[in-house]
Amino acid sequence: MTDKIREKLNNLRVEADNAVARAEEAEAKVKKLEQQLLEKEQEITSLTHRLGVLDHDLEKAETKLAEIKATSLDGEQSKMTNENLTRKIQLLEEELDNAEKNAKETMEKLRQVDVKAEHYERQAQSAEKERDTWEKKYEDSQAKLEASKKDLEELERQIEGL
Repeated sequence: MTDKIREKLNNLRVEADNAVARAEEAEAKVKKLEQQLLEKEQEITSLTHRLGVLDHDLEKAETKLAEIKATSLDGEQSKMTNENLTRKIQLLEEELDNAEKNAKETMEKLRQVDVKAEHYERQAQSAEKERDTWEKKYEDSQAKLEASKKDLEELERQIEGL
């Protein structure tokens, strides 16, 4: 009979150890997800900064374009100067197109990063709930272990009393 009780105690200890291991694993998973979330937030910040820089470059290009157009209207210049200005305008318009394309791509990447960040937040919340569940199971196992110890002590006292 004592062997059965000892076996039950050993089983409860193993179960408690397993619960602790699962809780530690869940906590590690939460930390990993939190780190991934931090990295994604940093990437969002970087992309937002890059978008600001591209917007500034776009404004500069538009200003240059306006200045060049104003300069070409101000006076009569030679055919060579006019052709050079036309080429500069084309280049600036291409730069403007590229800047707009980059801005659109950056916004799409930002949106995708935002979606990923939300996904990681949900995963982190899920992992925290799982961790809480395992901690509750661990506490319940501990309570059962204590109850079993008391029962064992009571049984030992009864056996000694015989």
